[in-house]
Amino acid sequence: MDQFVVPQFIDVEDKIFGPVTSRQFVILLVAGLILFVAFKLADFALFIFMLATFGSFALILAFVKINGQSFHYFLLNLFQTLRRPSRRVWYKSNTKEELEELRKSGKVEVMEKIPEIPRLSYNRIRDLSLAVNTGGYYKPEE
Repeated sequence: MDQFVVPQFIDVEDKIFGPVTSRQFVILLVAGLILFVAFKLADFALFIFMLATFGSFALILAFVKINGQSFHYFLLNLFQTLRRPSRRVWYKSNTKEELEELRKSGKVEVMEKIPEIPRLSYNRIRDLSLAVNTGGYYKPEE
């Protein structure tokens, strides 16, 4: 039988130099280019403001992990949860009289009543369990 090498540590990103990964390097490079353009084109007060905002956001995006996942995945999950919450709430809007009017007008079909399933007693359940466990050798008194 052939043996294959199973890759391990697939969730660890490759390091470019030191502790910096390629994703972190690209984020810091883009933020650095934006800040360089701001330094050349904007006045000093705007540059300081952009340095504080873009620089801090780039550092957070590159290095912060929440619950073991990167910050950009956390932001993605946050936006998806805010856009589409998983809790569903049903608000009843029709009254009983309105439902009766709909039923009489023929727009709503009336369902037949489902026959009630008889409840099994504890003794009956125990007898069935014994019959299943013994492979049919146990015969409950019927």
